This record gives sequence, structure tokens and C-alpha cells, in this order.
Amino acid sequence: MVCPEPSPILAPEAGILRPALDDLGVRLHDGGGTLRVWTEHADAVELEIFDDTDLDWTTDSVPLEPLGDGVWSASTPLLRPGTRYAIRVSGAHAPGNTFNPRTLLIDPYARGLVQSSYDAWRSVVVADGFDWGGVAKPRVPMDRTIIYEGHVKGLTKRHPRVPPALHGTYAGLAHPAMIEHFRSLGVTTIELLPIHAFQTEPRLLQHGLANYWGYNTLNFFTPHTPYASEQSRREGPEAVLREFKGMVRLLHEAGLEVVLDVVYNHTAEEGLGGPRSSLRGIDNRSYYRQHEDGAYIDVTGCGNSLNTSHDAVARLILDSLRYWANDVQIDGFRFDLAATLGRDAAHTFTPDHPLLEAIQNDPLLADTKLIAEPWDVGMGGWQTGNFGKGWHEWNDRYRDRVRNFWLSDVDYARRASSAPVGIGGFATRLAGSANTFDAERGPLASINFVTAHDGFTLRDLVSYDVKHNLGNGEQNRDGADTNRSFNHGAEGPTDNAGILATRRKAMRNLLGTLLLSAGIPMLTAGDEMGRTQRGNNNAYCHDSPLTWLAWDTAPWQDDLRAHVQALTRLRRENPALRPIRFARLGEPTPSASVMEWYDENGDTMSIERWTDPAHRTLQYVASSTPETEEFNRILLIVHGNERPVEVRLPAIAGVSRFVSLWSSEDERPGAEVIEFAPGDVVPLRGTAMHLFRAG
Repeated sequence: MVCPEPSPILAPEAGILRPALDDLGVRLHDGGGTLRVWTEHADAVELEIFDDTDLDWTTDSVPLEPLGDGVWSASTPLLRPGTRYAIRVSGAHAPGNTFNPRTLLIDPYARGLVQSSYDAWRSVVVADGFDWGGVAKPRVPMDRTIIYEGHVKGLTKRHPRVPPALHGTYAGLAHPAMIEHFRSLGVTTIELLPIHAFQTEPRLLQHGLANYWGYNTLNFFTPHTPYASEQSRREGPEAVLREFKGMVRLLHEAGLEVVLDVVYNHTAEEGLGGPRSSLRGIDNRSYYRQHEDGAYIDVTGCGNSLNTSHDAVARLILDSLRYWANDVQIDGFRFDLAATLGRDAAHTFTPDHPLLEAIQNDPLLADTKLIAEPWDVGMGGWQTGNFGKGWHEWNDRYRDRVRNFWLSDVDYARRASSAPVGIGGFATRLAGSANTFDAERGPLASINFVTAHDGFTLRDLVSYDVKHNLGNGEQNRDGADTNRSFNHGAEGPTDNAGILATRRKAMRNLLGTLLLSAGIPMLTAGDEMGRTQRGNNNAYCHDSPLTWLAWDTAPWQDDLRAHVQALTRLRRENPALRPIRFARLGEPTPSASVMEWYDENGDTMSIERWTDPAHRTLQYVASSTPETEEFNRILLIVHGNERPVEVRLPAIAGVSRFVSLWSSEDERPGAEVIEFAPGDVVPLRGTAMHLFRAG
């Protein structure tokens, strides 16, 4: 049954923000609700209403009427909170069209989903409304941001202080035990692996595996139901969303931000011949990139790529972001394979792509953290440094250089008596990657990371030379072959005390570099405790103790966590470590750090020293140019080979002492305050970092 709602035919108007694309999905109002669906090539759209308990029993069908510009609409009293529904779409047979009116499809704007069978879902109408209790977003300044990347389930599944009923859930993530951990660690921003509703690919199920990470999205507006507590799942989609919002509110109360890893580059519909659950059945020709004959253009490696050159597709993504940022109060987004979003109609990346510009300039996304994974697998897909102002980017060049310096270079030096390169490239990354990000964007454009969910954990990075992925069911073919790792003398587990001690110091050097570099650091959950995945560098398909954090730690793991706590505190206390802008030679620049570079003798670095593989010792002095904080100056010694060295502290105008703050040589951060004078000698026994405050 339909309640007519007269509406004028909307004339086409160019642009992502054209009014015709407003209010897609279900909108509730007095007398029921209105469903609006966009499809450019369909000739009929129908709303199917289902019984509340029998999801295969259609109780009513409502035809949608065309309004113009591809929008179809119907208003009916049958659309009310809790209504289970689907849509059917039919259209002509033509290249690129995959219409089938028998297929029950997910509304792309659905706020809730329930599963009727392995490969079938029903959309659910969810009422708006949640009591935020006056809790506002923390709005952590970018220079003070420390990101902690983790998995909703993996973070709490084995936590002994989280009640078993909340293990692996949204509610568990906001439990006081977790908030205590986050805050004591000193991180500010929790970045969650995908929480949009997703499904496991059939090929993984055939191997008894699961899509654990979640990069296989069903719907861009619905939280993943299995991450909700059993009670919320029983109560239904509205309770699941309420639990998610409750998690956000509690984390915000604790001053912690929430960033979502979002997958807008492809969907769970895979390649042609894959599932037809939503977009493929609504308008395959418009939603997915393809050739004239309908063959897909896949720049994601996942079977399909969303066609963001089409306004309606770009608007779907923008509306999803607006929903999460406003209705759910999310603080930011990390865009998986973001280069795909910036590809134009010719499938070429352009930094001024209308979607990227719309996201950055949208007032409804103001102050939202925008983080790009700046690549995909298509031609011209590697775009690190090429996104526009307002974007922050995962800096893979930083990751690779830091790993090389502390691991593969050291491995090389053991076999060749000298490292392959000098310290210059490492220093560039330490100072904010000015060769990658221009002055307008500054060092905060760089998201610095050494590890991420994808690849070796920190402990495995120093314990394995090669990947060990046989458990993934692909004969060890999957996962990166180039890891820039170093096992330090034994592959994997060992009881050799010398090797274990060297590995621990290597982890401290990597963490020290991460948390003392200019830019925004991202720490992978569990690295603070030396978590291992037993050499698996692509554990996306393991929902098991292999990927869940273990909270029963050994003393050395507690020591490592203490180092992370010390480093985040020192970063917070020393603004010279977190400049907002690049300094300009001979030109005062506010909120920058003026940098000076000395060798192990306390002399200014010569041109030759930067590139000489035999000289991998550096003294880095950063002096802040404050706008809102007190003046601050630090000195950081970096020694990048395994030979002992004696470092003479430099003579610097206005500096009479150096106060030792942190050293990677210590198994546990020292509490003793030790002062040095210019000209004093600091001995280092091998690869190491040592931080001082200069005054």
C-alpha cells in the first residue's frame, strides 16, 4: 500500500551535491516513511516488506515511482522503525547491466541489516536518536595526535578484566579496563579496522577461514552486527547501533577519539559472477568501473572498483561519511586504497577529484581527520605525497626507510662489514619527510608508521626474515615478499639470550623512531607488548588467538610497554618533537622546529657524512618556534650500526646542559635524572637512540 506524496520531477543538475540526490534511503515522518533509491538504468523499482520473524515471507510490495534524475520514490505507512525490507530492480539487458527482478537487494542507505541466510540480507528501518549526554568530540589537535590502530574484536577477545559477555564487542572496547590501557599508553586516537557491515568470501569459507579484517563491505551505513554483544544482537539493529554509539560516547568521555577505517573503493560483490547483493543489482553499469563491453576495471585487486567519477556514487560515499561523522560522532576516517576514490572517468588519479575536494571542503565534515592510504593496485596507483591540503597520508616511504635503517641495513652490514647507505635518508624521515610533503601541507601530512595491521607485527619484524603464511591456504603465495625485516640470527622463536636482547633493543629503536619523529605517529595495537603472529604477515583470514591480543605478558613485554608510555609522554611534553610546519632557512616560521645536525664528534654534519655508509651516527637538535607553548629544545642521538661509538655532545649557543630523557639501551626506562655538559662523551654500545632536553 502506498501513501501518495506528490513531488515535482527534478530536472538534472550537475554535481555531487545536487538536490536530486538528497535524502536517499528511508526517511521517517508522520504517517510512515519514504524510500528513495537512485538507479540510472532501471525501468522499475519495487519495495518488498517482510515479516518481522520470517525473513522469507513477503507481506507487502510497493512500487516506486520515478522522480527524474535517476531517483525513484515511494511513501508508505509500512516503513516504520524495525521494518524489514528489500528492493527489487529491473531493467533492460545491455552491456554492463546485471538486473534481475527476482533478486532481493540491500538498500545502499540502510541503517540496519539482518541476515536471512549465508548470502542474503534484509534492510531494517532504524530510528534516529541517541542521548549523547552533552559529550562532545575531543578534537585532539593534529600535532598532539597519536593513533592506535586496532581491531574491535581482537583488542578485547582475551582481555581478563573485560567481562566475557563483552569480549570482542563494541561495548568491550569501551570497558574501563580498555580505557585505562589506552590512556596509560598515551595514545589519543583509536583507529578501528573496518566496522561497516561485511561478509566473508566463499573461497575463505571453503578453507575453514574467515575475513577477519573486514575489508569486504556489504553496506556503508550499518555497523557490523557480530561485533555487538549478544544482548544487542538479540534486540536487533537499533540496539546494535545504540551499543556502537555508546562505545563512542564513553571513549569521548575519556578524551579518546575514534577513527574508522573505511572501504569505499570496492564492495563485497567481488568480480562479475560474484554476489549480487546491492549495487550490482541496482545499477551495475553506473556503480562499478568497467569497459564499454561491461568487463570490470579492477584497480583494487578485489574484483571490482566503485566508479567515483559518477556523481551518485560519489554522493553515496559523501553521505556515508556525513552520517558517521554527525549522527554517530566519529572523529575521522582512514580511507582504504584512497587513490581509487580519486580516479576520474578515464580512471586516472587526480588530487582535485570532485569527491576528494567535496570531502575536504564539506562543512559537515569540518575538523574531521582525513587519512588516505595513498595507493591502489591500478596503473598510476602509487600516490604518496600527492593528495591535497587537508589530507594526511600513510607514509610508506617513512616505513620502508625506518625498517631499512634499523633492520635490513644492519643485516647487510653483518655480512658485508658496512651498511649499504648512510644516514641521510633516515634523517629526512625523522624530520618530517619534507621531500614527500610540500611546505603548505607540512610534516603533519605524514602518518608515520613502522607496522600496520597488514604485514609483520613489530616483534615479528625483528624475528623473521621471511613470511610464514601457509595457514592462509595459498601455499605461502599471499602477503608481501619484501618486508625489510631481520631475524637477528635465528628464524622465529629462539632461547638464545643474545639474540633476544638484540631483538628487544631493535624494537625499542623502531618505537623510539616512530614516537620521536616529526609527523603523526601510528602505533599498531599489540606492538607495545611485543605481540606475535608467528611470522604470518597477512593474517586477514584468521579470527583466532593468532590475531587476538594476548594480555598475559612476560616481564620483558611490560618493560616494552613502559618504553611506549615514556615515549608518548616525552612527545607530549616536548613540542620540538611535533612541529606543525617545516622551518624555512633564515625565515622565522611559527610552530616549526629549527633543526641542526651534528656528527658523533659534535661537529656540524658535512655533505660527505650524510651519504657515507661508514658513518651512521647523528646528533639531531630541534628547537621549537612556539605560538602557544613554551620554548623547547631537544637533542636526539641516533647510532645506526652495531659497533660501539663514543658521541661527544655539541656546543650550541645558549645551551649549558643536556638532561637525559630516554635511551633505547635501557631494558626499562630509567627514572634517574642524569645531566651532561656540552663536550661530554656519551658511549653507545651498538645500535641505539638517546634523547636529551637541551637547556
